[in-house]
Amino acid sequence: MVRKLCAGGALLLGVAAFAMPVSPGDRLVKVYGDLATADRIAVIVPGSDSTAATFENGTHRPGGAARALLAEARRIAPGTRLAVVAWLGYDSPPTWSLSALTDVAAADGARELRERVLSLPKAPVALLCHSYGSVVCALAAPGLPVADLAVVGSPGMGGARRASLIGPRVWAGRGAGDWISMVPHLKAGPVGFGRDPMDPAFGARIFATGPGGHSDYFDEGTASLRNLALIALGRGEEVGRA
Repeated sequence: MVRKLCAGGALLLGVAAFAMPVSPGDRLVKVYGDLATADRIAVIVPGSDSTAATFENGTHRPGGAARALLAEARRIAPGTRLAVVAWLGYDSPPTWSLSALTDVAAADGARELRERVLSLPKAPVALLCHSYGSVVCALAAPGLPVADLAVVGSPGMGGARRASLIGPRVWAGRGAGDWISMVPHLKAGPVGFGRDPMDPAFGARIFATGPGGHSDYFDEGTASLRNLALIALGRGEEVGRA
């Protein structure tokens, strides 16, 4: 347990949650658990419509997702010390906006995410990326020292191929009720998000997520939450495959 909290910290789920410094703007990064003693670290990268004001509002927001992931990991492996970083370190675009149709915000976020990951303690890291956050991760991941990269509800991974994401195991999942499946996988310059990681040609390991929608991946009791927790714990052989 972290014994000293930064300003604005709170005690959640019996672990310390504290804010980390980020760039000015509507950004916020919180850690749930103890980074200094962690056996493994998960970094949750949220998608569009994420703000500091709604950070903890439900499991479809980064703080709520982090708490749900940590609770599920404790149920699965109570002896493993997992720390979860809820990372809103970029300017998340509104869903219904022109900026959400381009990778401009994602490119800026990728630079910030790389710096954050490189500053973490030397424990195995899993990037768990939701929706537009998967675009951020696709741009940030090549060459990063992460063990696993998992995307859910992804609109596309740009021009990346699995082979270009050197190093990590790459996972992809999409709920049966997720509207993102209707998004065309096209890219022209900065507009659009290109290759679908659910496409077998991409080469990701497809995992089971259940019947949920776009905001349901970290909901308690779902196949997606259990599988994301297993990925975060480094127990890939137990992940339910689709």
